[in-house]
Amino acid sequence: MSTSKKSSLRIRRVLAFPAIVALLAVTGCQVDIGGQTLPSAYYLTDDVQYFPPGPEFKLSAEAATQQHQKAEAAAIDRPDGP
Repeated sequence: MSTSKKSSLRIRRVLAFPAIVALLAVTGCQVDIGGQTLPSAYYLTDDVQYFPPGPEFKLSAEAATQQHQKAEAAAIDRPDGP
């Protein structure tokens, strides 16, 4: 390999290193370091969506209706006694 090819290859490597570092700094990828998930560089500008906590049991209205119907059925089936 001639010296001009070696110097050309060396210059390419020297110029490629800052380009790779700049590319990695600009991407803003989420990383996992030591078990921690660290946010991207753009986490401050993300559109945050907030969902307020709802009931644990999703069918609470249906359950209340069924209990009401059972109570009505029990009241009808009960004989009116002394």
